Amino acid sequence: MQKSFADLEYAAKRKTTRRERFLAELERITPWSELLAALTPFYPKGGGRRRSV
Repeated sequence: MQKSFADLEYAAKRKTTRRERFLAELERITPWSELLAALTPFYPKGGGRRRSV
């Protein structure tokens, strides 16, 4: 969906919500590469005969 000029102008003027501020802060402080590296060995791998649960 293409945004109109009015949509872009409104997006620049509206206040950020508590949820958006929380998610932005979480994104900023979370070390995603380290977290993924810690979880990868325990994540099920595809390719076997049985479906992963």
